[in-house]
Amino acid sequence: MRYSDSAPETDLPKGVKDFLPLKAAKAEYLQQQLQQVFNAWGFRPVITPQLEFFDVLENGLGEGLSQKTFRFDDRQSGRLLAFPPDMTPQIARIAATRMSEQPLPLRLCYRGRVLRHAEQQAGKDRDIFQTGVELIGLDGPEADAEMIAMSIEALKAVGAEEFTIDIGQVEFFRGIMDGLPLEGALADQVADAILRKDSSELQSLLKDVELEDAARTEVLALPRLYGGREVLERAAQVVRSERSRKALDNLSQVLDVLDVYGLLEYVTVDLGELRGLNYHTGITFQGFLTGVGRAVCSGGRYNNLIGRYGFEAPATGFTFNLLQLLFALDKTLDGQVQPSTDLLIFATGGQLRSAQQLACKLRQQGFSVARDILPRPLEQALDYARQLNYRYLAVVAGPQQDVELIKLADNSRRQLSWQSLEANGLEL
Repeated sequence: MRYSDSAPETDLPKGVKDFLPLKAAKAEYLQQQLQQVFNAWGFRPVITPQLEFFDVLENGLGEGLSQKTFRFDDRQSGRLLAFPPDMTPQIARIAATRMSEQPLPLRLCYRGRVLRHAEQQAGKDRDIFQTGVELIGLDGPEADAEMIAMSIEALKAVGAEEFTIDIGQVEFFRGIMDGLPLEGALADQVADAILRKDSSELQSLLKDVELEDAARTEVLALPRLYGGREVLERAAQVVRSERSRKALDNLSQVLDVLDVYGLLEYVTVDLGELRGLNYHTGITFQGFLTGVGRAVCSGGRYNNLIGRYGFEAPATGFTFNLLQLLFALDKTLDGQVQPSTDLLIFATGGQLRSAQQLACKLRQQGFSVARDILPRPLEQALDYARQLNYRYLAVVAGPQQDVELIKLADNSRRQLSWQSLEANGLEL
């Protein structure tokens, strides 16, 4: 295969990519594997539009995503249109306005592309491929555990071997921070230091803040509350807030269900995980492959989102960033995915009708078949077929004459009678 997937892309805006056949085949393979998992768990697909009215879409966007939304004037309606920066708000709108009469829970899955403004930094994508699920109408630990279990099964299905699912609980953090004199920029800096697990910076930020000793101990403990299930016991010894204790109990119940599934070996508890803090209302999680710094999937509970569209319902879900997943598994997929076509049909001596008839017969059998329409010598046709990853080249000499089948991997050849092909078809 000689596709230049690594060649520099020119004349494209920053943050978008072309996908040549090899990368496209890998992306499609990942989509298919994920969709099989979603189907196995009873999730049904919906297709969302690539344009929405901005004022409607904005109901489901936090401030961060709203600022990253591409928008423009609609000449037809005079209203502001937007390219969705995330698909979950679209699913929330559909559930609230189009499916509110259907019995709950709703198990919906989706795949598509979203656009986001991104900082001018290397590796920041603006064109994002998302595929995921939303479970609408169920609250409680078993529903949250189902999302985590599905994400683990999905990672296995796409061939990931070494990965972890980091689980957090935003209510635990909120319970600790309730009533503390941390506002504005300082609150953001504290949250960022906790997220980066920078205990030294956190201590420096809190140095001049008037806090009770117990409250200071709670906040300073957050970067260290990371590890296995024993983290819950350590956290219970530190926190006083009833809100935080309820969050720990909820997380413990989720881990109980994952234990039944036999999946605890893939799970890490991280009570200092604050991504999605303004969006989620309970359990959050992210999937990381060993050696890859960015999450390939993320999800969690978001009980307040669907109500913004007029239909109160609890919800949880997760989404895969397909580009991050493709980047993480690119080398692994080399051995599993190769874009190829079964046969190239080559006609000698102008025997086009016979070659066309054979191409039709083989397609009816389910083979992928292309006709070598260009007039050229056999050796050139063979070179073309090898470069474009065909498996076989079939040489047609004339009506009712034998067909020579050349296997391009080793150049082995065999003769097939036309009568045999008509009676029994082709076996490769």
